[in-house]
Formats: sequence, structure tokens, C-alpha cells
Amino acid sequence: MTRIDYLSPEFVESFPQPMTEGALYVSLMFNSCGHLCCCGCEREVITPLSPAQWSITYNGQDVSLTPSIGSWEIGCKSHYWIRNGSVQWSRQFTMAEIRLNQDRDQVAIENFDTPEPRQRTLWQRVRHLLNGD
Repeated sequence: MTRIDYLSPEFVESFPQPMTEGALYVSLMFNSCGHLCCCGCEREVITPLSPAQWSITYNGQDVSLTPSIGSWEIGCKSHYWIRNGSVQWSRQFTMAEIRLNQDRDQVAIENFDTPEPRQRTLWQRVRHLLNGD
């Protein structure tokens, strides 16, 4: 397996099958990005675009994705950032860290329907503490 160091953006309506190694597909129609895992395992990685999940920045040439990509659901457990097309590797998370991130992400997704998800989450916690439930 050969690691990928750079992802070239391709703006598409839907993702091609099969995906091409080294391409970062961006579908604004479906608010998502897709690419083959940068570790070289050739597994598809899909990143939904929303304020509760990932966001992209396009500088006219390259794309950045925020936050990092954690391939927790596939065997390789790769963890990297995509910044201006460049793949920047991060340390591999422990299973406890992965679960913590997954729980945090789930809360963000569940609270996405409010204009200010973090405030709602904080308010829910305060109400929970006051009510004792």
C-alpha cells in the first residue's frame, strides 16, 4: 500500500464508481466529499458537508477539509488532515479516543437542527443538572 500525499479536487454531481486514487470528489448537489483512503487501502471515505460535520475551503486550486479525517469505521483506522490538497498525517487514536470523538460527533449531529447547536447542548446540560434527570 502506498500512502497518498496530495488530493486533487474534482467537482462532480455524484461520485464515480470506482473512485480514482488521489482524487477528492466534491458534490455540492449532495453536500458531501468522497475519496479513497489516503493510506492506500483503497476503501472509500465519505465526508458529509454540514456545520455539524465537515466543511470545505476552496482556494481556486485546492480544497481543505475540516476537521480531520478519521477512518474509524474501516480497518486501517487512518487519521489525517486535508489542507490545501496536501495530506497531513496525524497520530492514530486509541479506541477510547475514537469512541469519545464518535460520541461528540453524534451529539453535534443530533443538535444540528438548532441555529446554535453548542448553546443548545450547553443549555440541555444545565437543564439536566437542574432537573436532576
